[in-house]
Amino acid sequence: MAEALHKFKLKKEDTVEVIAGKDKGKRGRILKIARDADRVVVEGVNIVKKAQKKRKQNDRGGIAEIEAALHASNLMIVCKKCGPTRIGYKLDGDKKVRKCKKCGEAL
Repeated sequence: MAEALHKFKLKKEDTVEVIAGKDKGKRGRILKIARDADRVVVEGVNIVKKAQKKRKQNDRGGIAEIEAALHASNLMIVCKKCGPTRIGYKLDGDKKVRKCKKCGEAL
């Protein structure tokens, strides 16, 4: 039996802040979400060096710096008004809208 995928309140293109680990305090946009592993790739955060093979004749190989995935629990969404916050939901007519837990503004 396959393990169920977890629900993510974060979405691609959200601005998030790292709340734990070596990059604590850094902010960036979400580039990719891996729901099966509960991990998220954030722009400019958790930079690691990766050895890359030369692919084409004029392509350069060598050591590249890329963003590695972080666990989703180490991230918090950033509200424009009040900074890092948790996410709640409210019904706006028949739509479900994400809202800031601190100020109540839609995210």
